[in-house]
Amino acid sequence: MAKYLILGANGQLGSEFIKTLDREGKDYIGVGHGMCDVASLSQVIEVFDKFRPQITINCTAYNLVDRAEQEYHKSYETNALGVKNLAYLCKKYGSYLITYSTDYVFDGTKEGGLYTEEDVPCPINEYGKSKLTGERWLIDEGINDYLILRTSWVYGQGRQNFIYKLFTWARTNKYLKISYDEISVPTSTNTIVDITLKAIDRGLTGIYHLTNSGYGSRYEWAKEVLKILGSKIFIYPVSKDTFNMPAKRPGFSAMSNEKIIMDLNVDIPRWEEELARFMRNFQIPKE
Repeated sequence: MAKYLILGANGQLGSEFIKTLDREGKDYIGVGHGMCDVASLSQVIEVFDKFRPQITINCTAYNLVDRAEQEYHKSYETNALGVKNLAYLCKKYGSYLITYSTDYVFDGTKEGGLYTEEDVPCPINEYGKSKLTGERWLIDEGINDYLILRTSWVYGQGRQNFIYKLFTWARTNKYLKISYDEISVPTSTNTIVDITLKAIDRGLTGIYHLTNSGYGSRYEWAKEVLKILGSKIFIYPVSKDTFNMPAKRPGFSAMSNEKIIMDLNVDIPRWEEELARFMRNFQIPKE
């Protein structure tokens, strides 16, 4: 039985992997940031020397998009240098590396269709640049068995996602302003884990887009969430420029998941369907 190493095991994606691997009786070790900072080559070497995994799943991420404009060094340490370190060790130990990137590697100006794996990345913020650098440094290491999965608008149990933020905003405001001109694909950690494990079983390699199906704006996503919650709060659609955020956001960064659907011969639910499933089991994090 292959041994899995889950890095970033305490985050919303890592936690979903742990839950699933437990349920399936897989042999794994989950490692949090306190045990292994992927930006530290010595710490990564220590983990690989000790556990010698056959499959390495990197769930670590610096995803504070606005703070990355100032703290870009932290973003690059985790999203680029950390990925490079893992690629080096996975190549050395013959471990199959799976890591995650983002729709923010694109600038959002494509017209006439969703972004595909053949489209040329052109990030417009430091977070997206750090993720793209991680992709390129991984490939430059010359590792053969790797899988880069670009995701978007990831949500799961916990606080670090739009759904939890929306829930807290709805409790403390008379009405909400949500952008109508940010368009991508809300994607659940459940979908990511399910399709990732299928991809591992099939031995997929290269770059794939992994999202739920369809696309929508943040405004549409917020309306769906609050409708399911039974909230009557009014949502006012505004331009993303209203918020004057430090980091630029692409206007339309929705990615096509057709390549991974075809190569795995699977169905991936639409984001609205998957959101409804998630919300049935939504647990409000304790204060």
